[in-house]
Amino acid sequence: MTDASQARARLALAADLPLEEGLRLYQQVAPHVAYAKVGLSLFVEHGPAAVVAFLKLGAKVFLDLKLHDIPNTVELAAARAGALGASLLTVHAAGGEAMLKAAVKGAREGARSKGHEAPKVLAVTVLTSMSAEDVASVGLSGAPEEAALRLAKLAVRAGVDGLVCSPREAEAFRRELGPTPFLCTPGIRPAGSAKGDQSRAETPAFAVRAGADLLVVGRPIHTAAEPLAAARAIADEVSTA
Repeated sequence: MTDASQARARLALAADLPLEEGLRLYQQVAPHVAYAKVGLSLFVEHGPAAVVAFLKLGAKVFLDLKLHDIPNTVELAAARAGALGASLLTVHAAGGEAMLKAAVKGAREGARSKGHEAPKVLAVTVLTSMSAEDVASVGLSGAPEEAALRLAKLAVRAGVDGLVCSPREAEAFRRELGPTPFLCTPGIRPAGSAKGDQSRAETPAFAVRAGADLLVVGRPIHTAAEPLAAARAIADEVSTA
């Protein structure tokens, strides 16, 4: 695998746009981005059709639904996601061990029923939009990084395939949890980009050096005058990091 293809495999476009616009944008940047992230807004509006549309373009689909419900409900939803052919599926680590185990079981059974490779189930620890004050206000003790690590350890014990964390937590996760968990880092902002509502954002190079496997990029590509050039620059930074 070349450096360029390795970098491509580590990038996801956050397609939080109207569907047709998101499809056009993914087609533009596909030479440098392997994954399309289908989040809540797209899925609420279009449902499984959004997943199918990106799959038809050759994208790997990151289905970012952050499931958080009783175990039976999450198992059923994860099974549907696996049957659709999603490559990645998110759940909230705060749902607890039984729910996380149900998500993994459902995702694998759903994928097997349709002959797909099972999606990686990724547990969301602490949202990258949350500041230290936000974390304290919802009853989690310690700094965001400490709360995230506690949730990460719980999720790994439950058998998830990976974790969603800010770039700032990735290094500690690697140190504490080893090389196995697949680490996905949203909140990626190239140097000079506006952070928007991301409280714990970092550059692509920072995330890669911290141990991230997948970097999710949205607005720095969406809002670029030349999205392809923006995606290429991010991929080049990943390659050199």
